[in-house]
Amino acid sequence: MPTTPSHPAIEPEHALARLAELTVVDVRTPGEFASGHLPGAHNIPLDSLDRALPTLRAARGELLLVCASGARAENARAVLAGHGIPAATLTGGTRGWAGRGQELHRPAGPARTAWAMERQVRLTAGTVVLAGLALAQLHPAWLLLSAGVAGGLVFSALTDTCGMAALLARLPHNRPRATDLDATLAALGSAAD
Repeated sequence: MPTTPSHPAIEPEHALARLAELTVVDVRTPGEFASGHLPGAHNIPLDSLDRALPTLRAARGELLLVCASGARAENARAVLAGHGIPAATLTGGTRGWAGRGQELHRPAGPARTAWAMERQVRLTAGTVVLAGLALAQLHPAWLLLSAGVAGGLVFSALTDTCGMAALLARLPHNRPRATDLDATLAALGSAAD
């Protein structure tokens, strides 16, 4: 299992073989997590990571960070590394996991359906661009709205960050209920004992 200190990553096959000894933390939104996650994964959204630092520092076993494709997990790994908490990421995220035939778990009960963050960004960006084009019929200055979104998308691609996703993650349907995050942190804390 080749890893490097600057970017430790674990292939899905290796993660499957070591699942019992890993503490898997899924950093996607609760809705994305409910759509399917690795067996035994704990959901701590990326924007709630700071609150979870003490619990993650004391977690049992090696931390494996997961998201849909790996980008948010890598961001989370960098945050944890900055606080002296070692972690690895899953190569290819849950898409890579499922793409290699591994099962994704879904919670029992009524499914919480939420779109993947990437899909939410595409819908929002497209809607804002169309609104800018439509409003430009009233005044050409509205074209700047569409141009701003286009520039934001280019910046997002070049830096592998997404400000729009960070904003959308703060919407109520993408946020964990406080009791859900508390329960996750309690479960992680008791597993560390």
